[in-house]
Formats: sequence, C-alpha cells, structure tokens
Amino acid sequence: MLDFQPLGFQQCILNTIYGDMVYSRNDLHFRETLPPKSPLIFLHSLGVGSSSYEWSKVYPAFATRYWVIAPDILGWGDSAHPKRDYYPQDYLNLIRTLLMKVAVKPAWVIASSLTAGLTIRLAIQEPHLFKGLFLISPSGYRDFSNSYGKDLISLFFSITGFDRIIYELGIVNKLAVRTFLKQFLFAKSSCLSDEIVDAYLASAAKINSEYSALSSLKGNLYFDLAQYIPDLKVPTIFVWGEQSCFNSPHHGQKLALLNSQWIKSFHMISGAGLLPHLEVPAIIIGLLDKYLG
Repeated sequence: MLDFQPLGFQQCILNTIYGDMVYSRNDLHFRETLPPKSPLIFLHSLGVGSSSYEWSKVYPAFATRYWVIAPDILGWGDSAHPKRDYYPQDYLNLIRTLLMKVAVKPAWVIASSLTAGLTIRLAIQEPHLFKGLFLISPSGYRDFSNSYGKDLISLFFSITGFDRIIYELGIVNKLAVRTFLKQFLFAKSSCLSDEIVDAYLASAAKINSEYSALSSLKGNLYFDLAQYIPDLKVPTIFVWGEQSCFNSPHHGQKLALLNSQWIKSFHMISGAGLLPHLEVPAIIIGLLDKYLG
C-alpha cells in the first residue's frame, strides 16, 4: 500500500477482468540497467488485512539486482474490492494475468500460505510462466482432507449478513488486529511493531474489504493441496516457521515428501510463526538470495 511502500518503489495499475490491481515495482528507468534475470514476484497471503506490505521488509533487498513486482492482490490493500465471493479460480486467473502482462518472462514467484498453495496449482497448469517457487508455509487449508479446525469458523461466518457485522465490529479495529496478529501469525510479540498493526488495519478497513476476507474465513478458497503437489514440475523451495499456527512444519514436510524431485529443499525457521518474512526478514532475505544465486 502506498502509505507503507518502501522508498524507491512506484505504484502501477494492472487492468484485469475483475477490476484494477495495484502493484509496486522498482523504478522503470532503473530496470534498463539490470542484468537479464528472471523477475521476482512477491505475493501476499489471503487473510484479514493482508497486502503487499507483508513482503515490504524483504523485496527492497533485491531491487538493485532484479525487476521486483509486489501486488496488492485484487480484493486486498489498494486494489479494487469488488462486491463478490472469491474462489480459487479467481486468484489463479489474477496471478496468471500478472505473470503474463507484467512479468512477461518466466519469474521467480515468492508467496505465502494459501496464495502459495494456489501458486503451486498455477505452476502445474502453466509451468512456462515460472522460473522457480520460493514458498512460505504453502497450504490449501484442507490438505490431506484435514480442515485444521476451521470448519466451525467457516460455519460461523457463512451466516449471510451476520458475517459482515462481525467483520466490521469485531475485526476492523486496532486492538482486534493486534490480537489476531499476536495470537495467530507471530511467534514473538516483540517482533510485532505498531507499523505492522497499522498496515494490516489500513488494509482491513478498506471499503468492501470484507468480501475478500470473508471468502477466506468462510472456506470458499480452501482445497487439498496434497492432491496437486505430485504433479508439480517447477523447482521449488519450502520455508516454514517453527511455530506456524495453522499448519506445522511436520505438515509441510509431509507435503514436500509428495514430490521430492521438484521440491528441492525444506527450511524450518526457529522462533518464527506463519509470517517469518515479517518476523525475521533478514533470514528470509538470506535464504532467497542463496537460491536465486
């Protein structure tokens, strides 16, 4: 989002069939001086308050060497917020459009959580769009036919009308956002700064932001990633926070074993939760730099 965008980056707009998708990129003129490397696409997760800010402590480290693209996926951050339910195919189409129209050539895609799981599905469908995948806790949230305790939450938020009231009154305030991040996404509360809380609150408070957030909370986007992974044929790295709340490193290792030929490495980050790229960004920068090299 613009208010939290790192220095040296600009906001651009990609027109899609669903509406305008905003993305940040390094300076267009500077791009001409870069070596002909694969672009880096940073995709945020799909939870309450998510936006490109999620990767803002990582992607600036690569801006002098790579063409960097960090979108607010449609329905999140500064992008358009259509009044609609969202499903996996919607996001597959959006990511495909971004890769084809903005990245242009095969890209390294760096993604997290449910978005990482969806990216795997797209990489199976269209591997020519990808140079490689660097994924933080990829999941479909119904992997191995388990819903990770979300069925009750999904049922609760599926009550029409009641769901939006809960979102507006119980989620879109600073205390609720801080509590959500502290209890579910971060392992160490000392790493949760006011800036992070403010950025998540700003995204969650966007007009009509409840439509995308509730699609996730109601389970519209969930699928069994384990059914897809054996068909993946793009070089992939898995990274997991040791204290990831929704799915454990053991879960990640089970997924990785389904395709050891293409999932080249599995890294567990000690003392980190679901968002190690916000909690311990220096470690993620180092790992990503290693594999890009």
